[in-house]
Formats: sequence, structure tokens, C-alpha cells
Amino acid sequence: MSDNVVVTFACLNQSAYTKSCMSSLLTSGIKPEQIVVVDNSSTDDTQQYLSTVAGINLITNKSNLGCGVAWNQGALLQQAEWTVVMNNDVKVTSNWLEGLLEAARRESLQIVCPSMIEGADDYDLEVDSRERANLSSGHIRLGHVHAVCMLIHESVWRHVGYFRATPKLLGFEDTIFFKECRENDLRMATSGGAWIHHFGSVTQNAMRVERGLQQRDGLGNRYNYRLLGQGRLQRKIQKYSLRQSLKRYQSQELQSFGFTLHGVKPVGAPICWKVN
Repeated sequence: MSDNVVVTFACLNQSAYTKSCMSSLLTSGIKPEQIVVVDNSSTDDTQQYLSTVAGINLITNKSNLGCGVAWNQGALLQQAEWTVVMNNDVKVTSNWLEGLLEAARRESLQIVCPSMIEGADDYDLEVDSRERANLSSGHIRLGHVHAVCMLIHESVWRHVGYFRATPKLLGFEDTIFFKECRENDLRMATSGGAWIHHFGSVTQNAMRVERGLQQRDGLGNRYNYRLLGQGRLQRKIQKYSLRQSLKRYQSQELQSFGFTLHGVKPVGAPICWKVN
């Protein structure tokens, strides 16, 4: 386990997921002093619980400052060579960080994300992830990343800066960040050598309920796309190119391994592998 890594996540209520995430991090071998938790003014027992976890770095904001601000706070507190920015509705596995670091070094990646299963955790995550990682450890999806969990090298901050610190973006920070990384030709990928479980946008879904929105509705302003500085045609071409690349990777993965790097786990049912 590398000591020059800091793991940070933001949270807003949903304490059960934060407890599960923290437990999995510590069980995986992450030291408490390597963890920075940024609480965006939770009103449940989140802060009370976090105050009992010895050794972690805890930042408590007086109001909900959004993901971008919280992620920056976490990344800046220790300024390690590698920073993991992740959601709190995640469970990691025993070798998840080693898998990410190995892929980053082997492929000269500046941002690398783990593969993941989303949904119900009524399966043996540790055994299943180990079996899949053994088969797909040398495989990456170059150019494809996600904000559920990402290992970021310190050089990224120098090339593109940090996350857009605008609370009202409500989740659009990662889209802007990845767009700027692509424009700077940074090497990014998802690795088959590291697996996590993601319960599925728990905090964002709770915020939708709070605002009276449907689960399919976006949280952020409908005109946030203007911050990308791209015309409609340019955005469509880029999305199409990424979708076609993703389909090629999925087809290759199914043929080579019998699974893709993204699965969905319905309650009481087998994992469905994402192919679209």
C-alpha cells in the first residue's frame, strides 16, 4: 500500500453509506490518516459518527458547498502524489488501490478509475471482484473514466487545475473536469484490475427527492452545458465518438472475459453486464 496516496470523499447525510464506505476503506488497508472526509453540513448522525473514527482528517462545512468545493478541500489538505476522489456510496475491495496504481504505472495514466458493479450488494464482492480482476487485470478502457471513484496524479492539478468550485453545478463538476483533461491530452482510463461496488448515486437521488424531482431529472441547471464552451454539433460528435468507442470496448470485453467493466446487480438476481 503506497503511503503517498490520500483518499477523499464528500458526504451529505446518508450516514449508513458513509459507515459502509469507511469500513471498507479501513479493511482494505488504507490508514486513517490517509483519509479526508468532507461533510457538507449533514443533519443526521454523520458528523457524530465521523468524529468517532480515530485518525481520519475531517472537514465540516457550515453549509452544502457542493462536490467541487468539497473535492478540492480534500485534495488540497494533504497534497499527495496520488489522490483518490470517490463517492461515499461505494465499497472497495482488498486490492482495489494496488490495482489502480499498477494500471497507472503500467499504462502511464494520470487518471485511472476502477471497474464497478452497481445496485444491490447481495453477492460476495470480495470473491467476485478477485476472480474478475484476475481475468481482466491487464485490460483498460483508454479515454473512458467516471467520477464514482478516480485516482488522480498530482500532475493533473498542474495541467488543468482543480474542480470547478460552484455549488449550483450539482454534479456537473466532473463533466467539466474530464473535458478539460481531454483537451490537455491527459491519459485517462478505466482498469479491469480494480473493482468496487457502487450503490448508485445515493446522495444525488436524495437531493432529487428533496427538490421534488424525478430520478431521471438532472440536478444542475439545464444550461450548465454552456460552461463546456462547445457548440451543439461539437458536443454531439464527441458523445457519439465516446459511445462508439465504449461499444467496441464492451464487445471486446464480453468476447475475452465474459463480462464488461460495468455491471448492474438487481436484488436477488445475477449481475447484468452493461453493453450500452
